[in-house]
Amino acid sequence: MNRTVFAILILSALVGCRRADIREMTVEMPELVETDKPAVVKALSRYEGIDGDSFKWNLDRKTLTLKYDSMTVAQTNIRMAIESKGIKVVFPENTTGRAGY
Repeated sequence: MNRTVFAILILSALVGCRRADIREMTVEMPELVETDKPAVVKALSRYEGIDGDSFKWNLDRKTLTLKYDSMTVAQTNIRMAIESKGIKVVFPENTTGRAGY
């Protein structure tokens, strides 16, 4: 009986460990113009974990701010998806000293 309870507790802990980690990032695209927006949206829409409803465009600053689940998609994937459409991305510098900044 104790082994069964112990096994159930272990399985419950393992299943409950993975949670969403919603983060916000701003992507700088120095050459961004209005006509690039649909291509960027299309490139990012293929990834789970990117909240398309969170997109905040700033054409004056040439940026896109978005929310994403870092447990599902990495910042590098976001950058590469945009660059695959021929749009240059300035990747933020890692100043935290840890991965997944």
